Amino acid sequence: MTLSSGTKLGSYEVLSHLGAGGMGEVYRARDTKLNRDVALKVLPETFARDPERMARFEREAQVLASLNHPNIAQIYGLEESGETRALVMELVEGPTLAERIAAPTAAHRAALQPGDDLAR
Repeated sequence: MTLSSGTKLGSYEVLSHLGAGGMGEVYRARDTKLNRDVALKVLPETFARDPERMARFEREAQVLASLNHPNIAQIYGLEESGETRALVMELVEGPTLAERIAAPTAAHRAALQPGDDLAR
């Protein structure tokens, strides 16, 4: 399921698409209650109907919620609206790991260092 800009999911308004992976799509969204930008990781509808995938998604949320480290994005909660389920997470600005690896020059591909922020 692809969400378009302006779509509302609870108190979150989708602003733009950030990326996709094996467990869903990630969007920049605006938390209209707290007036901040967040990342929404949306589980595909087909996964939302699969109890095993839903359990994995909920475990991911619980694990993230139990961690507190400056190099790990904070989880703010789970949001459900109809068939749509999403993790609400801290939005971390900067290049993705894929962008770092694909950088055209060695200077841009500098070795990853402890403390590098790659939570996106």
